[in-house]
Amino acid sequence: MMNSFLCKNYVRTDNVKGYKMILGKCPYCNDGKIEVRDKEVNGKKVKLYACSNAHWKTEDGEMFELTQDASCDFRVWQNSLARYGKWLSYKDMKDLLNDESIEVELLSKKYGKKTYYNKHITLNSEYGVSVIWD
Repeated sequence: MMNSFLCKNYVRTDNVKGYKMILGKCPYCNDGKIEVRDKEVNGKKVKLYACSNAHWKTEDGEMFELTQDASCDFRVWQNSLARYGKWLSYKDMKDLLNDESIEVELLSKKYGKKTYYNKHITLNSEYGVSVIWD
């Protein structure tokens, strides 16, 4: 049984079996909602945060292209900041959708030494998210 938090964030969709988690309104189009989609890239499971109006296809499981019927191209991969030791959580994405930028903790492994630092990230139409290097 789902608790009340999950129930209000999940919606039943006609075109897909089961339920999809909705994180908020799409910042790029007027009527889309940001959904959590399960994808597999290079044999690894990863979440794709994408607009309900963005429809993707792939031939090899690595490169994803918009289909002809897609009216929005919003997408952010959960592992967009993996090179900095950060995977974007549901909460991170909800906060990004509500605010223009959020502060996250990133990791640097320069010269074998681990260093943590805080930076702001923002939505980016080309890359999904961008780190603000001030």
